[in-house]
Amino acid sequence: MPLRSAGSGKVARDAVHHPLFARYYARASVAAETRLGMARLRERLLAGLGGRVIEIGAGNGLNFAHYPGTVAEVVAIEPERLLRQRAVEAALRAGIPVDVVPGCAEALPVKSEGFDAVVLSLVLCSVRDLPRALAEIRRVLRPGGEVRFFEHGRGGGRAMVLTQRALDRTVWPALSGGCHLSRDPVGALRDAGFELGPYRRLLVPDKGPALPCSYCALGTAWRPGRGDDPVPER
Repeated sequence: MPLRSAGSGKVARDAVHHPLFARYYARASVAAETRLGMARLRERLLAGLGGRVIEIGAGNGLNFAHYPGTVAEVVAIEPERLLRQRAVEAALRAGIPVDVVPGCAEALPVKSEGFDAVVLSLVLCSVRDLPRALAEIRRVLRPGGEVRFFEHGRGGGRAMVLTQRALDRTVWPALSGGCHLSRDPVGALRDAGFELGPYRRLLVPDKGPALPCSYCALGTAWRPGRGDDPVPER
């Protein structure tokens, strides 16, 4: 399927620039599809989607092959240049129209209320301003629209949470492309005004010792219908 309008990445300044991590992630994420069962989780994340979808932080485009044919179009936002180039290549192989666009979650380059669904896949850990990013996601999603999320974050007992916080304050973000281990993606979605649907907690990988990045949540949320949106304060 031809790509409709993929971004070339030739912009004056990328919103995110982590070239070393991007090269590592491009290799490691492909291996994780089978070794960690990520391909199966992507199928569960995207099953049953339809209409016009925006994917935030598309990475190297590994979700694209798992979108069902009921999806009319995917607009895939990716700020990192090398990963965006890989996403363009993946989009050319996808069975549905995919547009790969440069941009960041805190300032999405699309119109308000233009999408039926938003896909968040291992991205909320690394956005620079989480409340602002979620406000943007709410802006571009139509009232009643759906959020599909697969995110890692805070989990485990007290010792693990303390370890996650210590790593966040020291080496982890620098080594992992701005990733944070101790964020609470489910709580952040709730605080941003989304209605949580069914979701489950899981470990990735599901066998072996739990790592600081193993604690994940997979599920659904919605933007409230227009009549249910809160009235802005004056």
